Amino acid sequence: MMINLTDMKTVRSILSRHGFHFSKKLGQNFLVDPSVCPRIAEEGNAAPGFGVLEIGPGIGTLTQQLALRAEKVTSVELDQRLLPILEETVGEFDNLHILHGDILQFDVPQLLEQEFPGMHVAVCANLPYYITTPILMHLLESGAPIDSITVMVQKEVAEKLQAPVGTRNSGAITAAVNYYGTVEMLFTVPRDSFLPPPNVDSAVIRIDVQKRYAADTKHPKHFFAMLKNGFSQRRKTLVNSLSATMHYEKPVLLDALRKLGLSETVRMENLTMEQLVALSNCLSEKDSSGEEKV
Repeated sequence: MMINLTDMKTVRSILSRHGFHFSKKLGQNFLVDPSVCPRIAEEGNAAPGFGVLEIGPGIGTLTQQLALRAEKVTSVELDQRLLPILEETVGEFDNLHILHGDILQFDVPQLLEQEFPGMHVAVCANLPYYITTPILMHLLESGAPIDSITVMVQKEVAEKLQAPVGTRNSGAITAAVNYYGTVEMLFTVPRDSFLPPPNVDSAVIRIDVQKRYAADTKHPKHFFAMLKNGFSQRRKTLVNSLSATMHYEKPVLLDALRKLGLSETVRMENLTMEQLVALSNCLSEKDSSGEEKV
């Protein structure tokens, strides 16, 4: 019989028996709301024919729901102390493989080929707030054949990721994620859904991976470098921020803006995805002095 990991008494008993103490360093907040994990699994493509990569299973609350639905689940857990707990809470599932390690150290395409041959792949996770962006970019930049990424993140981060590129709430991570797919905020999750409760509310987002702008971007490395540098000084004009961080001469930048029909005082945060791609394409063809690259 499956252990009820949304019952606080049961969870506390398991943790106490294993001598487990929460690590602030690892940002550990375990989901205990009975309505949340089934919904993440349902909307995160956990289904027959799908392999699901779970990052940070914790005590296995979401893992249970994924394993009940998906063809196979592979869960990557960094905290070795949780491995015996997971053996107790989800060890009954024959379609579950738990790996100990840091997802940022894995070759994601190789991992998926090894774990999910011939399957569609989805990622589901309750991500620690402090490492949300590095994990998302590690997955997206890997080029691995992932259909969707459904993750729990800080509500403020979810709102930033969902914001239209070119609006005040957007940022470098918004444009970077939109380069690879479309973002939808599925639902919000109050802080009391976790043990221990965090100081902020959360939200679940789904990224449907499509690589929408890859074909139009001449030099992706330049595009992402431009995002990082341009948004690092977002209160400055684009000309001032890129001349300071990427060492372009200002006349080169002004010329590029004129060619694209953009104001000389525009900020990076004001540009749409199409304008960002066009600007990168224009600048990446020149060196910092404005000479054409050969």
